[in-house]
Amino acid sequence: MGGQNEFKSLFNGTDLTGWDGDPRYWKVAEGVIRGESTFKALPLSNTFLLWRDGILKDFELRLKFRISSGNSGIQYRSRDLGNWTVAGYQAEIENKQGKVGLLYEEKGRKFLANVGERVEMGSGGERRVLSRIASKEELIGKGYYKEKEWNDYTIIARGNHLEQWLNGIKIIELTDNDTAHRALDGILALQIHAGPPMRVEFKNIFLRTL
Repeated sequence: MGGQNEFKSLFNGTDLTGWDGDPRYWKVAEGVIRGESTFKALPLSNTFLLWRDGILKDFELRLKFRISSGNSGIQYRSRDLGNWTVAGYQAEIENKQGKVGLLYEEKGRKFLANVGERVEMGSGGERRVLSRIASKEELIGKGYYKEKEWNDYTIIARGNHLEQWLNGIKIIELTDNDTAHRALDGILALQIHAGPPMRVEFKNIFLRTL
């Protein structure tokens, strides 16, 4: 996970400088970014907090997250569709063992790599599991995800090769040869999913270029 460039912090711990989202759902509380929906403010569709200070190409992203219920994710190399809506690669966040950590494509090809899979997307869009990094049961046994606690997410992207790690354990690998749909650059964003009230929190967000 090397690289010559230093990590830079994307969150100052005080306010949402550099970020842009619907203020009904996103704020800074107790030194962390908090995304929260309530019965008084439920989004009709998925809504996102977008990082406005750069574009992701080849990179390593590290952050901590905590979620107790609902569904969230980290969008990377994604497209801004306006009105706090995005499309593209999403590292799954959910308080669900065996699902948190998978790679999804928002408004696209959907499930790309499930937990424990090493996958190749073919030039025609076909999905092929090359091998298993580990079974879901093995990863759960290693404690890859800590329920309702702070967890460390690491995302590494080099060219068409993507890796996602949770708490120092590799969860997925994807080689994306689908040139019609893959993304080699794009934005970073954090998700609140439509549905019942939920809360997700983020802190210690660091990025470096590879």
